[in-house]
Amino acid sequence: MRLLKKALLAATTMALVLPLSGCLTLGGWFQTKSSHECMTRVMYFESNRSSPEGMLAVGTVVMNRVDSPQFPNDICGVVGQKNQFASGVLARPMTEPRSVQLAASVAQQVLRGQRHPGVRSAKYFHTAGLSFPYSNMHYVLVAGGNAFYERR
Repeated sequence: MRLLKKALLAATTMALVLPLSGCLTLGGWFQTKSSHECMTRVMYFESNRSSPEGMLAVGTVVMNRVDSPQFPNDICGVVGQKNQFASGVLARPMTEPRSVQLAASVAQQVLRGQRHPGVRSAKYFHTAGLSFPYSNMHYVLVAGGNAFYERR
């Protein structure tokens, strides 16, 4: 009974702690995701599996956030932030092999330093075609089905 209580406590603690870090999963007791996998996943789910340009733009936003003191300082931490990217971005299955391959290739380019010049310092994006009445948004680019913007 004591062992069961300890296991339950450990599981509860992990369930509370793991969502705080985008890099840890329960998939094999503390299996960590690489920066490449986290970047691949965010590109796959956020760029509508569209184009290399759209994926590069998403990757640039992630790196802009990594470089900002307002966000976590690692890729998986940024991608895993609650309510920032597609729900389940770090856990959902990626089911389209060609799109996974494209996202993985573009992710490698971003990790080697390539950035989308049109994104500039933007740290935010939403689905293109949506509009919001905020006066603090400055749109810089539409790519891959997303509109990228800076906050003023």
